[in-house]
Amino acid sequence: MKTKFFWILLATTFLAEFFLLFTFGAGKGENCQDPVAVNEVVQSVLKDWDHMETHQSRSGLDYVVLDNQEELVFATRRGLRENLHEAVRYWDTILDLKRDGVPVGKVIIQNPQERLLRSRRQQIVRFLMAALLLQAAVCIGYGIYWNRVLIRPFEKLRAFARRIAAGNLDVPLTMDRQNIFGAFTESFDLMRTELKRAQIAEAEASAGKKELIANLSHDIKTPVASIKAAAEVGAALARDEKNRDNYGQIIQKADQINTLVTNLFTSALEELSQLAVAPTELGSGEVKALLQNADYQKRASLPEFPPCLVAADRLRLQQVFDNLFTNSYKYAGTPITVSVSQRDRRLEIVLADSGGGVSEEELPFLKKKFWRGKDAGGLEGAGLGLYLSDYFMEKMGGELHLANGEHGLAATVVLKYI
Repeated sequence: MKTKFFWILLATTFLAEFFLLFTFGAGKGENCQDPVAVNEVVQSVLKDWDHMETHQSRSGLDYVVLDNQEELVFATRRGLRENLHEAVRYWDTILDLKRDGVPVGKVIIQNPQERLLRSRRQQIVRFLMAALLLQAAVCIGYGIYWNRVLIRPFEKLRAFARRIAAGNLDVPLTMDRQNIFGAFTESFDLMRTELKRAQIAEAEASAGKKELIANLSHDIKTPVASIKAAAEVGAALARDEKNRDNYGQIIQKADQINTLVTNLFTSALEELSQLAVAPTELGSGEVKALLQNADYQKRASLPEFPPCLVAADRLRLQQVFDNLFTNSYKYAGTPITVSVSQRDRRLEIVLADSGGGVSEEELPFLKKKFWRGKDAGGLEGAGLGLYLSDYFMEKMGGELHLANGEHGLAATVVLKYI
């Protein structure tokens, strides 16, 4: 409906402009003098020729009187054309003045159409300027409208898709049913929710498998250790070389089984360290923009960042900030205080909430893999967010520190300067 109104308004303005231009272009500009008034001017001038200083115009026309040397004798008012060439150019009426058949001068009666045309031209210029301003305002307004309903939602969808591709499923996509992407927005966020549910289920299954591997490793290592101990006793009590060799084989195979079980357990936990991190040059303004993107509930007021360049992977740093804000939303649910400082060629960003923090016993375990605190009951999660954030910061040459602040948990992200 808004699009239809825009095109109707724009077409109406163009038609009005075209009509005025056509009217102005088709209008006649020739001299349309009143013959009676012109004759009255000539007769009155001839009558007063010998005393033109007292001559007065009675016709209502503007005219000038020149002698044979084209010198000005009389003018009804100042500013009139006194040159014959100019008079011809503007289609003025030029008449010879004769007394007793002898030319005594000329009268130039100004073309009244020229003043009317000038007035019409000014009116049309004003109208065209107003029309152009109206068109510009309509186009700018329509551009703003399309930016709001199309471009910005599309940029939001693109940023959302990048986060999904990076594996960040915690930040929801805000829905606006007023723009043309409203239905897509809802569908995309439903997709994120389902992917998040599937990710949690996969993480829980993976954690279960790892726990099963750990339990089996313990269960296998215990009888293997018993077998090895019995073999060692048997080897010590063996009376001949053959029996000692047999016990030695048993001990060797027990050690081999123990090594394989240890490798199995270790390899099951190492795949989380295969995520690529590629630090590049990043400006402090870009770091602030990443913080703004992560704070999708707008609970933090960001300070001014000092101008500097830091070493960071944009995607991984965004994941770090996303994890920190998501955890604060989930476990604290309070406004977040953000502070920035510089120290020893490092940029330190502190995010502090007012949720009361965690117990001192739990604090050292917050960055452990698959570890979740006692307050995590009933809340979704896999216990990997802070572990991965710490891993990413380490690979970027930075640091992640967690501590209890004055009112709650404070997370400090340290980025080193380039």
